[in-house]
Amino acid sequence: MASPLIYAHRGASKERPENTLEAFALALELGANAIETDAHVTRDGRIVLSHDPTGMRMAGVPRAIRDVTLGETRAWNIAGWTMPTLDEALAAFPDVFFNVDAKEDRVDMIPALLRSIRGARATARVRIASFSASNLRRARALGYEGSTGLAPSELAALLLAPRAVAKRLAIPGDAAQVPRRAWGFTFASPRTIDRLHELGLRVEFWTIDDPEEAKRLFGMGADGVMTDDIRRVAAALRG
Repeated sequence: MASPLIYAHRGASKERPENTLEAFALALELGANAIETDAHVTRDGRIVLSHDPTGMRMAGVPRAIRDVTLGETRAWNIAGWTMPTLDEALAAFPDVFFNVDAKEDRVDMIPALLRSIRGARATARVRIASFSASNLRRARALGYEGSTGLAPSELAALLLAPRAVAKRLAIPGDAAQVPRRAWGFTFASPRTIDRLHELGLRVEFWTIDDPEEAKRLFGMGADGVMTDDIRRVAAALRG
């Protein structure tokens, strides 16, 4: 896993429909070295890449992904493209690191997600992230061999613990993926970044579209940024 990582947030989402193979391809051309994407599970147990739980915003279809089959999603028109499966994305970009946000929490999507990643032999290059602590606990309980992020509740527990106590705790994941400020914490500071590094965590920020802010965060020691404007951010960091 490279450090620093420049994640294209849902691909080159300013220039292509988000979470499509075309958005991912353009992002990599523009200088991303990792992809951030979102996952839901269909009724027939296939993992598709979509931020939203329904097709309404992207395709004008008000149905929940968990209630339809993969075949039904294939009829959804996303500006001329289709919603890809995780299998398709991992096959299309076999050398790329993916951060997959497991969004669905009303049904258990984790077994299907692990089947997809393991089937592609991609555990070394897929981190499972989620705002849902239960999704992350489920992935770990099922023995996921790859990395996982920390849910906000898990991260807060570490930061609220005295420093000496936190160092003795079993850290459940390997990455703190955070905004600059949230939940009463300022993450965009050398002090907080150093503390998280002491716990063995990568520190990655979302969503950073200002190239100068991305430079500032990397200067503080950040390990990655997620951006919607991969063209400008990657160009500035290369410079």
